[in-house]
Amino acid sequence: MIRTALYAGSFDPVTNGHLDVIRQACRLVQNLVIAIGVHPGKTPMFTAEERADLLRATCTPLAQAENARLEIVSFDDLAVTAARRHGATLFIRGLRDGTDLDYEMQLAGMNGAMAPEVQTVFLPASTGVRPITATLVRQIAAMGGDVSPFVPALVAERLSTRFGRA
Repeated sequence: MIRTALYAGSFDPVTNGHLDVIRQACRLVQNLVIAIGVHPGKTPMFTAEERADLLRATCTPLAQAENARLEIVSFDDLAVTAARRHGATLFIRGLRDGTDLDYEMQLAGMNGAMAPEVQTVFLPASTGVRPITATLVRQIAAMGGDVSPFVPALVAERLSTRFGRA
């Protein structure tokens, strides 16, 4: 049986923490759908198209190394709707700490009530990437800091360009 999972997030920008979860997920499934959430009330740093390009460039080699098929999509509805639309039977969620676990358990419960056929799988972040958040990366980049330890090189370049430091 071919197993498809959906990993939803804003990925604004994609971080080394995201890559860690994606690498782990590609070891578990044959198909991984990375779903970029688009919320009309939020103004992201990168457009959905830019985020998709960054994800393709940084994640395709990870998926290929694990013999997994990768699809990058965007969605502006419920994650359970996106999961059904793409034939996913698993939600992938990364966990950094206990705070994440509390929130993710609530989310898994609500998703499970709406789509009981889609199981949530929690993947613990590797030690070296646990403190990384996209929010902190954006703040560091905006203040002229070096984000290269936290994001792929391509993302660091794009952030530098975005803040006029290229």
